[in-house]
Amino acid sequence: MKFKALSLTAAVVFALAAPISHAADTTQDSIKRTVDAAIQPLMAKDGIHGMAVGIIVAGKPYVYDYGVASTESGRPVTHDTLFELGSISKTFTATLASYAQVNGDLSLSDTTSKYLSVLQGSQFGNVRLVNLATHTPGGLPLQVPDEIHNDAELMQYFKAWQPTCAPGTCRTYANPGIGTLGLITAKSMGQDFTALMERRMFPALGLKNSFIDVPQSRMPDYAQGYKKDGAPIRMAPGVLSAEAYGVKSTAADMTRFLQANMNQLSLDAKLQRAITETHTGYFKAGVLTQDLIWEQYAYPVALNTLRAGNSPTMILKATPAVEIKPPLAPRRDVWINKTGSTNGFGSYVAFIPEKQLGIVILANRNFPNDDRVAAAYKILTALANASH
Repeated sequence: MKFKALSLTAAVVFALAAPISHAADTTQDSIKRTVDAAIQPLMAKDGIHGMAVGIIVAGKPYVYDYGVASTESGRPVTHDTLFELGSISKTFTATLASYAQVNGDLSLSDTTSKYLSVLQGSQFGNVRLVNLATHTPGGLPLQVPDEIHNDAELMQYFKAWQPTCAPGTCRTYANPGIGTLGLITAKSMGQDFTALMERRMFPALGLKNSFIDVPQSRMPDYAQGYKKDGAPIRMAPGVLSAEAYGVKSTAADMTRFLQANMNQLSLDAKLQRAITETHTGYFKAGVLTQDLIWEQYAYPVALNTLRAGNSPTMILKATPAVEIKPPLAPRRDVWINKTGSTNGFGSYVAFIPEKQLGIVILANRNFPNDDRVAAAYKILTALANASH
């Protein structure tokens, strides 16, 4: 009798499990079809050799690989392939700064001269750290000027700097600002920035395939980047490169990072609070709300709005900014995103906390932001509609 009862129980469990497993397979198949339909034409249109796409649906991660990591070797893109993130790296810098604030190492309302005494009495010395994290210090160039080769020369540059608008009144997307915040954050925590990222931040997030300096053992996994003319290229280190655009990672690691940003992982409470606080809205600039590096839009959002917010105009030109007082607390009914580019790579991440949906797009070619945003919008909209 016992044997029969056990057999019956097993049969019932199997009968119950079979449809669930089948449903999961169907979900996976439909997600892959949705991603394929957007990504394959995009690769053909923009001449992209290799891509990796991470998707989060109902809190679950999926990763899809396309093409080759190198045309020379023909090596395919795999779950281990490392891509240059470009400016998506800034979101890690913002997270570290937010963590330092939660930990009491710094306050974003402090001025730069509190940590960089050489800047005391200068205009840049009076800039608040929150302005460095929101592209609103008063007008900085997109890149660190070519004639600056070390931190000492950078400080001399900042001492002589004059704002082109009052801090907090214009948004100028810039590497020197967030890069300097990374420098200050590391100083406040008493460590080197790269060491903090690689030995503390990435491990705390559970990211096992994210690096600023790719170790020799992982170089075979480092995708080859390609310029617009097809020539191979990888980023060269420079002043503030680690802090502003230096992270290399996989689609799986970046998908996990988005899960952390949607509070889907069991993380250290201080770290989770720091991550969530990077979604605080500090300034309204054009069509977007500027968080700590992240850019957010009320959801639902129109594709044209996202295209405008991620346009060359927003990156290359000053946009009037208005401070949000008090700052906008983190919300769930938003589309939060960030683009990233180096000369040989293009990336985009976006997530919608309320829908528990997210996407990571990594490519070994710098291709138009318009195309990245449109592909992500097509995929996430289809997945949001399918979940109804």
